[in-house]
Amino acid sequence: MELEKHYTNRTGWLRAAVLGANDGIISTTSLVIGIAAASDTRSPIVLAAMAGLVAGALSMAAGEYVSVSSQADIEKADLAREKIELETMPEVELKELAKIYVAQGLDEDLAMQVAIKLTEKDALNTHARDELGINEITQPKPLQAAFASGASFISGGILPFLVAFFAPIKSMVFYQYGFAIVFLALSGAIAAKAGGSSIIKGVLRICFWGTVAMVVTALAGYIFGAKTS
Repeated sequence: MELEKHYTNRTGWLRAAVLGANDGIISTTSLVIGIAAASDTRSPIVLAAMAGLVAGALSMAAGEYVSVSSQADIEKADLAREKIELETMPEVELKELAKIYVAQGLDEDLAMQVAIKLTEKDALNTHARDELGINEITQPKPLQAAFASGASFISGGILPFLVAFFAPIKSMVFYQYGFAIVFLALSGAIAAKAGGSSIIKGVLRICFWGTVAMVVTALAGYIFGAKTS
């Protein structure tokens, strides 16, 4: 029999990868558009793209590492507290576990039997999974998340950087926006496919908010450029 296909185990790395790639595309493109709207030469545009690419990748990696590490610390603290409670008041914890199973639809006698059996096998992991909602699939991995965010930001940000390098200066804003929409649509489709969700919905969502970000940045660059000139 073929095993049922699930997507939950992809949540951690998929979230970091999609966030990084889309942020790389949107933020780098927006930065380049803002500079291009205020400049008639290529040098500041390329420099801005490179600075945004490097700074963004490091910022994403560091931010993701700190965020996921904080989540991991909270889970470790909960597990340590649960371990102490299991050692000091096992009967109370057993009844608490049984109540969880009753709430899920089991009668009281069967719930207590299940709680006893699972506690005998591995009490801490049972409470971690059924009481705290902690399991191997959702367990935070700081280094994995940081690497995925930084690498995916670069994979997304390198695209508008290349456009900044080769596109005509006079039409830079339009080239950046056009390629960015294509890149975002591709990213949204891949993310939706990997996550088992609607591809059309994912593409429309990222393209809409990406457009908003780039238009606002272009206006800011145009207004700033007009004032300084």
